[in-house]
Amino acid sequence: MFTATGPRKSGAMTKNTTHTTYTKKGAAGAAAQEGARVMGTVLVTSGTGKTGRRVAERLAALGVPVRAGSRAGEVPFDWQDESGWAAALDGAEAAYVAYYPDLAVPGAAGAMAAFGRVAAASGLRRVVLLSGRGEPQAAVAEEALRGACGEAGLTVVRSAFFAQNFSEGALLDSVLGGELVFPAGSTAEPFLDIDDLADVVVAALTEDGHAGAVYELTGPRSLTFEEAAAELGRAAGRPVRYVPVSGPAYAEVLEGFGVFGPEAGFLAELFATLLDGHNSATTDDVKRVLGREAKEFTAFTREAARDGAWHG
Repeated sequence: MFTATGPRKSGAMTKNTTHTTYTKKGAAGAAAQEGARVMGTVLVTSGTGKTGRRVAERLAALGVPVRAGSRAGEVPFDWQDESGWAAALDGAEAAYVAYYPDLAVPGAAGAMAAFGRVAAASGLRRVVLLSGRGEPQAAVAEEALRGACGEAGLTVVRSAFFAQNFSEGALLDSVLGGELVFPAGSTAEPFLDIDDLADVVVAALTEDGHAGAVYELTGPRSLTFEEAAAELGRAAGRPVRYVPVSGPAYAEVLEGFGVFGPEAGFLAELFATLLDGHNSATTDDVKRVLGREAKEFTAFTREAARDGAWHG
């Protein structure tokens, strides 16, 4: 998949982790009516990214004070500058953690352990971590954060490939150009709408019963990238053709889009590892948490087209 702010991942263990407690209440609708408690400030890291922005908007709609963590924020937060983390966490009760560029990169586990120690020292009570399905190195980073969090209850949200990568992410230009170039072969992926992910994250931040849980979030149906391209084309009103390529060839494609050197190689290798079919199965974790089905990919394409995603 792709990262929270730019290129992001798919991803988490090759089998489902045992889930702990679930809640049936939705985040933005039922939670407000049933009484998701009004809580203290929530730090939303990568607060201007695809997931962080949606989480922040939903929390604000519930009346929860939000501190959007970004390098340009009022209280700056930068994953590459640990010196500012304590100030960003000061007075916060909970945090949504979306690590950039990816939990699978070298050094991510160390960053998670360091963040966990600062979070524990600040008295943080809840932490929700965005992770990926089928990423062994991401699982190592999860454990590093879990071990350092102390009394803060950790919830891990492992996401399938974001549907929005086609409408506002790194694959948007490919859709607009009519050729979806990607190293996925004929593998099927249960694309997840980020709105569903954001609702689950907000539920975990504002409702009881999620501490210790590991949720693997997918859409309700797995599609090959060829099938996804066909649906994208129908919704966009323009032909979109899937062009499978090898990992090294995709690294060259990424360089053409301005992703250079180690990052391009890392992403190409990550996709080659993940898109081998072991993440193709769907789960019902969105429904378990929110009490409703995950959004269909077809519904996502129609909504994105209605909102003008592919008018370029």
